[in-house]
Amino acid sequence: METPSYITTHPGLEIYAEAHTTAESQLLYKLNRETHIKLRMPNMLSGHLQGAFLRMISHLIKPACILEVGTFTGYSAICLAEGLQPGGILHTIDNNPEMEDIASRYILEAGMENSITIHIGEALEIIPVIEGPFDLVFIDADKDNYISYFNLVVGKVVPGGLIIADNALWYGKVLDPDALNDRETAGIIYFNEYVLNDTRVENVLVPLRDGLMMIRKL
Repeated sequence: METPSYITTHPGLEIYAEAHTTAESQLLYKLNRETHIKLRMPNMLSGHLQGAFLRMISHLIKPACILEVGTFTGYSAICLAEGLQPGGILHTIDNNPEMEDIASRYILEAGMENSITIHIGEALEIIPVIEGPFDLVFIDADKDNYISYFNLVVGKVVPGGLIIADNALWYGKVLDPDALNDRETAGIIYFNEYVLNDTRVENVLVPLRDGLMMIRKL
């Protein structure tokens, strides 16, 4: 269902990887399918492979508090929330109120209504009022604000905590000679360089799907 990856060396590798990854739950499969049927840009969904990766990371960290910037239909929020400690909380922010209905329905069906809180509005205004601290942050929103989101959250992340930013390769456009002429591509390029040179963190850009920038707070 997902948009083919731009970062695999063979078009069948991502299909092979998905086939050899623990299958989606029935609930996530339904959410994946409904997103692709009803929404104009379903490729914004994390999807099976990336969702499984996020779930694995969350289980390894066992976070007490997660922040997600960019809810969309709630797929990644549900995946991330599976690794929460008992009594843990995931805050997810989206500026599109039309996404709240579908995300809320699936969060309720997943039995996570007490562990996932949806905030509707501008993340630049909402992040400062969420107390934290955060063990894990997932950023998947408007690309030209990635540096701003990063700077708002990094001080609230516990030492050793993790920030993951999606679309760090931006469909391969980061390699285009005229990449800086495109606002969103430029946002990703500036963000990647900013993180690389930030002494508060260490990072690795993982070529999974459209690229995940993984950042550990020092």
